[in-house]
Amino acid sequence: MKKYLRKNTAACLWMGLLFFVLADVAFASQANVFVYHRFGEKRAPSTNISLADFRAHLDVFRQDEYTVLTLGDVVARLKNGEALPDRTAVITVDDGYKSFLTGAMPLLEEYGYPATLFVSTAFVGGGRNYLTWDELRRIQQAGVEIGNHSHTHNHLVPKDGTEEREAWLARIRQDLKRSQSLFKKHLGIEPELLAYPYGEQTPEVQAIAQGLGFIGAAGQQSGVISGESNIFYLPRFPMGGPYTTLQSFQSKLGMAPMSVEVVGPLNPVIEAGPAPELKLKIDRSKLAGAFNCFVQGGNTCRILKVKGEAGVYRVVAENPLAGRRNKYTITARGKDKRWYWFSYQWIQPHIPE
Repeated sequence: MKKYLRKNTAACLWMGLLFFVLADVAFASQANVFVYHRFGEKRAPSTNISLADFRAHLDVFRQDEYTVLTLGDVVARLKNGEALPDRTAVITVDDGYKSFLTGAMPLLEEYGYPATLFVSTAFVGGGRNYLTWDELRRIQQAGVEIGNHSHTHNHLVPKDGTEEREAWLARIRQDLKRSQSLFKKHLGIEPELLAYPYGEQTPEVQAIAQGLGFIGAAGQQSGVISGESNIFYLPRFPMGGPYTTLQSFQSKLGMAPMSVEVVGPLNPVIEAGPAPELKLKIDRSKLAGAFNCFVQGGNTCRILKVKGEAGVYRVVAENPLAGRRNKYTITARGKDKRWYWFSYQWIQPHIPE
């Protein structure tokens, strides 16, 4: 059984206290994307959302008049230079658990909302927990967009100390080609979208995805999609465990995309040692307040202006990063009174899952 991103309850608490939704503000040219995994499965609390909470999320979309699109529709509009509708949201679901069919689908059909389901092909039909190909065909025929979540759901970054560069890249290509061939065989399609397992990727993995014909790919770093987003590393807000509360969901739905250019490093894979330094160029034209900086695991981080470089900042944690995956998250209040958000994920392959 696959393991998943560790959730940080403390992070949930500060987000719930710090952020809120402003219902009277226009949310133009952005998409707030959410990633779910399991529905109504209490035995897997870290990746589960109760059906009552999921219904509450859908109620907010309806009451606040959100346009809910598939991720493919959002990517296509971005590629074509088209503006997104005001208040655009996207529902994505990873892994292909059977509870998507039994729990989420009836609610999606009731509300009339689309969704994008990312499936790892090696697990299709794997016991009572995973969807079968027959069930996926039914879901596809009902209008759900099917995306690729790799074949094996293995980590797409190099295995620490055991994998040469060419062997690593060949492994990734073979895995993705295998999954695409199975989708073609069983569903008659080759998905155009990829979701990186665990959100782990590198610039080389992005290039492979683009070379194989994908039009976009999603990670699991939190944030809001805009016209400035890298379509091969799109942010999504995780919806599992403590993050599924209505307060937490509404706070993320109210976020705006911070205009950020990553100066370096472009590769998020790091080795053991001191906390890495992230260098960013941030456009403050829409911002009014000071920056807040957060890091997981009870750590703290600082954001410092770089002298002599306009709009450039250094971000670094006080202590070494905990866990295989960690994030630097930066927020600031905007002139429009909304909160603006940017998150950067780090990966430490030397730390086992």
